[in-house]
Amino acid sequence: MTDTRPTVRLATDELPLGPWIYARQVEPPREGVEDGALVEVEDASGRFVAHALYNANSDIRLRVLARGKKSDLREPRDFLLRALSNADRLRKKLLRLPEVTEAYRVAHAEGDDLPGLVVDRLGSVLVCEHHALGFWKLRADVEWALNELYPGFEVVHKVPKSAENAERFSPEPPRDVGETTFLEHQVRYRVTPGRGHKTGFFCDQRDNRLEVARYARGQYVLDLCCNTGGFALQAARAGAQRVRAVDLDEVVLERARAAADENQLSVEFQHADAFDVLRAARTDRERPGVVVLDPHKIVANRNQLEEGLHRDGDMNTLALETVKPGGLLATFSCSGALDLPTFLGMLFQSARRARRPIRLLGVLGAAADHPQRPEFSRSRYLKGALLAVD
Repeated sequence: MTDTRPTVRLATDELPLGPWIYARQVEPPREGVEDGALVEVEDASGRFVAHALYNANSDIRLRVLARGKKSDLREPRDFLLRALSNADRLRKKLLRLPEVTEAYRVAHAEGDDLPGLVVDRLGSVLVCEHHALGFWKLRADVEWALNELYPGFEVVHKVPKSAENAERFSPEPPRDVGETTFLEHQVRYRVTPGRGHKTGFFCDQRDNRLEVARYARGQYVLDLCCNTGGFALQAARAGAQRVRAVDLDEVVLERARAAADENQLSVEFQHADAFDVLRAARTDRERPGVVVLDPHKIVANRNQLEEGLHRDGDMNTLALETVKPGGLLATFSCSGALDLPTFLGMLFQSARRARRPIRLLGVLGAAADHPQRPEFSRSRYLKGALLAVD
């Protein structure tokens, strides 16, 4: 492997904080640089400052991998093995996740100094979600490094549609490895790795599923946008009097139903739109004591913030109108473009519209296997609130 790599120069002598460097901060390359290439980054004075993945088609022009010496990425495989080993050690040695779950995030992109790469373990399958063209081009090296850490595991590579649009490339679809099962906090789940939302399962809600289940005993629990049944199954296991799980995706509902049967848990599954269910439930004779609202990413980016907040607000208003007095609403947003103060402000406004007094019991976030670097707040994208509703 030659030490010579393409060079990209910054517009100033200051290397920006964080792993993302935007187009306006970068000078046009003097020579052609292939999109997705691993490049050396120089400041405006020509001094080496970092290694990064480059894409001229993306507003995130550079994704910084390392700020050390030129020799740090002489062999990309060695670098990836070091970075993934550090991330994996955190999950296994400090968090001790394999003791409670067979599904967790092995690498959390920018939070683990791998900007644009997410790796989830789902049972005996590792799903790599590529948010950067550069990592897609390095996928064989990523897979080699993962095989060193998890010998015998299947590896699946996926590119979300949002990344295809932002990075402007058309990847091959993820390999179909079929359905797999895994155990998390004594509940067995069924998923198809690499298919559906995210990597196929929401590892980020692991701790929140247990937190909400604490309030479920003896209650009627309504789990909206339930996907593979994460909150519903844990609520049933915790002794809920009735659990009703709703989603628009028939495929994930079938997996959730199969998981409920396998775990011998009583859950009612309904194929329906959350808005329709909430409008009807407001006038039901039996109203839920716990409502869980965990929708897909409604606010996709800052350009859609106002429209997304309006829709989010409408859904939360209906949910607050539905909870019986003395009940609980657990509500979430997975949009990195929506910050926590704005999210909470939307909820307080929804409570006023619903004419329901609320008390904030707690603010929730992603599980600890989704770490955040201080200079990159977007790594902590998931936000949630536990609201007591009077």
